[in-house]
Amino acid sequence: MLYYLDIFGTIVFAVAGTFKAIKHELDILGVCTLALITGVGGGIFRDLLLGDTPPAAFRDETYFIVCIAAGVLAALLASRIARVWKLVKVFDALGLGVFTAIGAAKGMEFGLGFVGILLTGAITATGGGMIRDVLVREIPSVISRDFYATASFLGSIALIAAVKLGAGSGVSIITAILITMVVRLVAMKTGLSLPKVRQIPGFRGLTGKQ
Repeated sequence: MLYYLDIFGTIVFAVAGTFKAIKHELDILGVCTLALITGVGGGIFRDLLLGDTPPAAFRDETYFIVCIAAGVLAALLASRIARVWKLVKVFDALGLGVFTAIGAAKGMEFGLGFVGILLTGAITATGGGMIRDVLVREIPSVISRDFYATASFLGSIALIAAVKLGAGSGVSIITAILITMVVRLVAMKTGLSLPKVRQIPGFRGLTGKQ
């Protein structure tokens, strides 16, 4: 069941990557590249950090196939998908929860501590999107405006808490998915975001003159 949820999350994230490519008017290779990076980039980065090589996406080519297929189809049906974008964002929140739960569970499986589990959850859920944004020369939305990483952290904490309370792996994973998804949806609905650091008047940085 978790495998199919993972594939579902991969498809949703690949669609998000495709729309980023459309926004920047990339060609079909660019579409497939951003779809792949957004869909599997976080999981690959996580596995490399954990020393679990080759990464899962390289052991099961289904991940690459669904990313490319989702990217091409999303590009062809972009106008129709845009009409139901609110629904896509709900699916995106679910994908965020799934990736968070899978990443956090894998960190726990490898015996990581509290911080390590939070990071593997967040990297799995947001790593691909961060790499994608950097490639198109944008400040990653996860660290500038979206409540993505915070929702992921809270979901990972929920998983850890559920395990500590004696819940089974299935219940713990579902709890993490639901908490992450709900927090993300509430943030989108209310415009919730973390406080931003404001510029210091007259200060131009370490290399500039004051």
